[in-house]
This record gives sequence, structure tokens and C-alpha cells, in this order.
Amino acid sequence: MKVYVFAVATVTVALVGALAQAAPTTVVLGTATAGGGFELYGRHLAEVISETDTSLKIETRPTRGSAENVPLLEAGKLDIGLVEGNVAHAAFEGVNQEKTNLRIVAAMYPGPGMFVVRSNSPYHTINDLKGKPVAFGTPASGLTKLARDVLDGLGLSPERDFQAVFLDKADEGPTLVLDGKVVALWGGGLGWPGFTKVAAAPGGARFIVPDADEIGRIRAKHPNLRRMTVPAETYAGQEAPIHSVGLWSFVLARADLPDEVAYRLARAVHRGEAKLGARLAQGQYTTAANTANETPRAELLHPGVARYLREIGALR
Repeated sequence: MKVYVFAVATVTVALVGALAQAAPTTVVLGTATAGGGFELYGRHLAEVISETDTSLKIETRPTRGSAENVPLLEAGKLDIGLVEGNVAHAAFEGVNQEKTNLRIVAAMYPGPGMFVVRSNSPYHTINDLKGKPVAFGTPASGLTKLARDVLDGLGLSPERDFQAVFLDKADEGPTLVLDGKVVALWGGGLGWPGFTKVAAAPGGARFIVPDADEIGRIRAKHPNLRRMTVPAETYAGQEAPIHSVGLWSFVLARADLPDEVAYRLARAVHRGEAKLGARLAQGQYTTAANTANETPRAELLHPGVARYLREIGALR
């Protein structure tokens, strides 16, 4: 009888152990509001990671955007989060805040900022938009912070020099343009849903960016911003490249995310590169090589991510 009980107990412990080992690790990913680039990207990233490594379950959580994702990560309410480059820069460098201890899991894609107007609009320059109703995105969006810095470099501000409209959700912006309630919408990144929707509408769209002199003035005041190009044909009817300024966005992790989980995330992102790029045009920029090259300083990488990148030769 004792032998039988011992055998049953041994089998039970083994089964419980096997089940525990088989249970995937849940990782909570903070994205942004519905209809924006981060919500779209985050959904596809979560699916690709979970498909590539079934031991990881990525649970997406909508947020108000980059400016909320940083404190949520710092408070441990998210495991990883999508953060626009300008917000990440301010957090890492302690611009008007304490330096963050969050760390980078992956580089997402470059985010050049632009305005979009209807193609029959009489507006062609940023100065043309002054005094007009312009949608600048949601208050907590990293793109809204980018707009503030770009305009600040030109001696302008959304509230003082425009009829600034701030959104509750990112997907409200293109509708306001198409309905004629605002003359322009600010946004950024490659494959940004707001730009895609306006450009695909009957009549098409035109993009407004700083000219070469304005880019120089912007970068003189905000040297962290980089010159960036939107390749031709990124959006419907866009025949030529568009030059502007912006920064790369990142997937950031809470500082105490276990190294092994960060390692597995980096491995899954790397192994799923082709799949993510096939699903989403901007996803083609999410590569191990870009993570290694676009991270401002190596020490900003999560240790588990750095270990994986060194193993595959992407980081020295």
C-alpha cells in the first residue's frame, strides 16, 4: 500500500511539474490607442512572438500611448511597452524627469514626423497651416511630443500658433481630415494608419514636412532628432521620397524583467523577423541588426537581450 501511494504521489508530482513547464510565460505588452501605428504594430508583434516561441504568450494592453507606457513600465504594471523615440530619449537622458532604468528589448522602426492634408488643399508648408485647425494626436502619444519639439525648433507651438485639436483615440484623426473638420493631421512613422487612410481616400493626399533650412533649425535646438526619409511609394500616390526628422521607436522592458524572459523575447523577435516584415511593412525594420545598431548605448539594452545579440554576432 505504501509503495502504491508513493508511486501515485511520484506520478502526480511529475504531471504537475510537466504541466507547469508546459504553461507559457505571459508577457504584458502596452501599445496605445485604437487606430494608431503602435496598436497595429503591437498586435502583429504579439502574434509573431507567440507563434515563433509557444513558451511565450504576449498579452496586448491598450494604453494612452508612449507617455503613459513609460510610467506603467516603471511601476511594473506592464512587462514590455512600445515607446516612441523622442519619449524614450527623454526617459533615458532624464530630460525634465529622472533618468529611467527601463531597458531596450528591440528597435521597432524609424518615425519621421509629417503633416498630411488632402491633395486639393491650398496648404503646402508648415507656415501655411498656422492659425488653422490641425489634429495633433492624443495627449500621451509620443508623436505629439515629437510635434512639439519639431515646432519648437521653428519657434512655434501647437496651442499658440494653430487651432490645435487633440484626440481621444488615434483613429479619430484621419476622419477629421476627410470630413473637413481639420485641415491637417500630424503623425509619423512608416505605414502609419492615419496617413494610409487619408492617402487612400478619393483624391489622395499630400504631405507637409520641414524644408532643408527648417530641418537645420530644428536640429540646432533639438540635436537628438535625426534626419529621416520616408521611401517613395510608402503611401498611395507618394511618388518621391519625403525628408523630415524623427527618431527610432523601441520596445522597452521593465528593469526587473527576468533576463531569461528578455533573452527569449529577443530570440523570438529575431527568428520571427521575416514573418513580421511580411505582415507589416514597418515590421521589416524590426531586426536584431537594427536593435544592435539603433540602440543609443549598449548599456541601454536589457542584459538578456544583449546576451542573445552577442550570441548571434549582432553585438560585440
